[in-house]
Amino acid sequence: MKADILIVDDDPQIRSVLRIALDQAGHTVTEAGDGAEGLAKARTGRFDLIVLDIGLPEMDGLALCRALRA
Repeated sequence: MKADILIVDDDPQIRSVLRIALDQAGHTVTEAGDGAEGLAKARTGRFDLIVLDIGLPEMDGLALCRALRA
């Protein structure tokens, strides 16, 4: 089953590794480099899964998760 996945992480190498693995598995991947960008992309897209780093700049992963659930 193909999924639309948002990766929110400030480390470009981690995003790259995750993107490669998920692309190879047939998923569609969108990336964000900080919490504010992740929130904006999450609100404008429809994602089956969001992978969050806890220690993000602008807005940490827990605050981003709370904002999305509200």
